Amino acid sequence: MRQRLFILAMASLSLLPALAEARITRIEITRVESPTFEGRTFGDVGQYEKLVGVAHGEVDPYHPLNAIITDIELAPRNGRGLVEYAIDVYILKPKDMSRGNRMIFYEAPNRGTKRAIELFNRAPESFDPTTAAHAGDGFMMRQGYTVVWGAWQGDVLPAGGLMTMRVPVATNPDRSEISGEIYTQYIANNPQRSLPLSFGNYGFFAHASYETVSLNTSLATMTRRARNADPPTPIAASDFAFANCTVVPFPGVASTTDICVRGSFNPDFIYELTYTGKRPTVLGLGFAATRDLVEFFKHASADDNGTPNPLLGAEKALLTGYSQTGRFVRSFLHLGFNQGEAGGMVFEGAFPQIATGRIPLNVRFGQPSRGYGQHEDTFFPGFETPLSYVTSHDPLTDRAGGILERCVATGTCPRTIHVVSSTEYWQGRQSLTQTDALATRDLRESPFVRMYLLASTQHSAVAPVPGGLPPVGVCRWPQNPAPQAESYRALLAALKDWVTAGVTPPKSAVPTLEAGTLVRPDPATLGFPAIPATTYVPGTATEAVNFNGLHNALSVLDFGAEFDAGAVSGRLTENPPLVVAGHDYAVLVPAVDDDGNDTSGVRSTDIQVPLGTHTGWSRRRPTRAADQMCRVNGVYIPFARTAAERAAAGDPRLSLEERYGTHAAYVKKVEHAAKHLMKKRLLLPEDAERLVEEAKTRDLGLPPGHERADMHDHDAEHAE
Repeated sequence: MRQRLFILAMASLSLLPALAEARITRIEITRVESPTFEGRTFGDVGQYEKLVGVAHGEVDPYHPLNAIITDIELAPRNGRGLVEYAIDVYILKPKDMSRGNRMIFYEAPNRGTKRAIELFNRAPESFDPTTAAHAGDGFMMRQGYTVVWGAWQGDVLPAGGLMTMRVPVATNPDRSEISGEIYTQYIANNPQRSLPLSFGNYGFFAHASYETVSLNTSLATMTRRARNADPPTPIAASDFAFANCTVVPFPGVASTTDICVRGSFNPDFIYELTYTGKRPTVLGLGFAATRDLVEFFKHASADDNGTPNPLLGAEKALLTGYSQTGRFVRSFLHLGFNQGEAGGMVFEGAFPQIATGRIPLNVRFGQPSRGYGQHEDTFFPGFETPLSYVTSHDPLTDRAGGILERCVATGTCPRTIHVVSSTEYWQGRQSLTQTDALATRDLRESPFVRMYLLASTQHSAVAPVPGGLPPVGVCRWPQNPAPQAESYRALLAALKDWVTAGVTPPKSAVPTLEAGTLVRPDPATLGFPAIPATTYVPGTATEAVNFNGLHNALSVLDFGAEFDAGAVSGRLTENPPLVVAGHDYAVLVPAVDDDGNDTSGVRSTDIQVPLGTHTGWSRRRPTRAADQMCRVNGVYIPFARTAAERAAAGDPRLSLEERYGTHAAYVKKVEHAAKHLMKKRLLLPEDAERLVEEAKTRDLGLPPGHERADMHDHDAEHAE
C-alpha cells in the first residue's frame, strides 16, 4: 500500500503546488585535455576532448520524488531549505559536438571506476583514459557518443583515480549524532592482519568505514564459520580489536575504522562482526544526483554562475552500469528516479549489464559495494522481491511489484536491454527475473525490456593466455575466457536504434521454462559431463571437474520492521538478518549440452564452435573455503587435441580432431557461426570479420586442410 501511494503521488505531481527544484547549481571544470587520446581522430566524428570536474547540486527533501531517500529529512539544509551534495564528473566528448550523435552514454562508476571504454572499445583498463591506446579500437568514439561518468557512491574514497560523491551526514532532529547497530562480514582471499571495518571483502577499492562508537570489543560480537550453513563460533573479545595491525602486531594501533584478529584473518573462514557504528551518510542521494546531472546536461544552458553547459545540444541519454552498477540502474528505475522533477523522462535507454537484484544504497548504514554469493555477502539486502521487471506476486512474502512499476505509472520507462552472463543464473538468481517465485511459469515480457544471456560466459571475462590456461585465483579450475565484448557492442547498437528510430531489437535470448532450457541445478537434471583430470595444455594440469549442483539459493530474509524490503530502503534492525524457515525460492539455471556449454542465449562463435567447456560457476580450492562457490568466476577446461588423448584420459567430450578434422574446417564453422549471428543482429560486421581472422591464426594443432565446398549454414544453425 505504501508503494502504491508513492506511485500515485508521483503520477499526480502536476496537481501539486510549486516545490523547490532539485538541480545542479554549479559545474566546476578543473581539467581540460583538448584533444585527448594524443590527438587521435575517429572517423567522421573527429577528435575528442576530456573534461574533468565537480558538479554541485541540491534537492528538496519534501518533494515526492526525493522523499523516498532514506534519512533525507535528517540531512542538514542550506538557507533555501535544500540538501546539498557534490559529485566527481568525467566527460569524453567530441570536440565538435555537432559531429557526434547527440547522445549521452552515462556510466555509473563501479566502486568509483570507469569500465565503459574498456568494455565497448576492447581497450586496456584505465581510470583516466588518455593515450591513443586507451581508446582501444575507438568504437564508442566512432559512433559519436558523449561518454559521461558521474559519481553516485558516497563511501568511495578519492584514491587512485576513483570517483566519489560528497554526501551529508544524517543527524537526529536535535542535531545530535546518530548511532546504530551494523552487521559486516570479512572473507580474505589471502591471510590478512587487518581490514577496513565496514567493508572487508573488496577492501582494495578504498572505501570509507562507519566508525565504531567504542573501542571496547566486549560491546561488539564477532564470530567465524567455514560455511554459511555452519553454526557460527564466537571469537572472544580479547581475540579481536578495533585497531590496525598492518605494521604493529595484534592488538595493533587503536583505530575506529579498522579491525584485526589475533593471528590473522584465515581465508578458510567467514568472519562476521556486529558492532555499534555512528555518523550514517545519506547515500540514497546518489540516485537524485544521477537524475539531476543528466537533466542539467540535456536541458540547462548554464549553471547558476553562468558557466555554460558543456554538453549543450545533447538530445538523448542512455544509462548503463556494470555488475554493481547494473544493480544501481535497476534500483534507479524501481525507485522512480527516471522521472525528472519537471515530469519528463531522464534516460531514454538503459543498459544494465551482468546485474540482477538491486543495490543496498538507500539504507541507513548502507554498504552498497556488497555483492552477493553462495559463500560471501550472503546476508546483505538487495535480493528482495520484486526482482522481475514486470509486476508479479510473491507468495512467500505476499508482496507484489515490479522493477518498472513506478515508471509505467508515470510514462517514464526507458527502453532497456538487460544482459547477463551464465554466472548471473548460478550466483545471481537471474531466473527469478524471468519466472514466478516458485518457478511454475515464465513471466510475460515487458514491452520496455529485452533480455539476453551471453551463453557460457562468466561474470567478467578474463583475457586468454597465449599457449596456456587462464588464471585460477582462489578457484579450483582455470577461469572462463569466453568473450563478451562483441555481444555488448551489437546490443548497444540495437539499443541506440530502438531509442532513436524505434527499431525493435533482436528477440530476447534467454533460457525459459517453456523451451525446457531453464532447469533445476541438480546433477541428474543438468547432465553436466564428468570431466576427468587433464593435461591437454602443455605444462599445465587440470583436476577433475566433479559437478555437484551447488548454486546460490535464495530464502526470505527478515531485516527487521524498519526495513522496506520492497524498496530495499530504510533501516536494518535485525543484524544479521533472520532466515525465514521454509520460505525458499526456486532458482533455476541454463540447460547445457554434452560438452557442458549452455544451449540457449546468445551463443558466441566461441560457444557455437567451442574449443572446450565454459561454465558460469566454479568452486573454491583447498585452504580457501574448499568447494564453496568461487565468487563470480566460471570454469574453462579445453578439449583434447586428438581422439587418442581423450581416450587415454577417459574424457567423454569429443576431441578437436573428431570435431573439426582440419584447421580449415574449423575456420569455416566459425565463419558460418559469425554469419548466423550477424543475420540475427547479434554481431556487428566489423567484429565478425575480426573473429574469422583470429580463427585463421589460432593454433589448434590440427592439419591445415582446405575449405570444404559441402560446408553449409546448417552447421551454424544447428549449433545456434
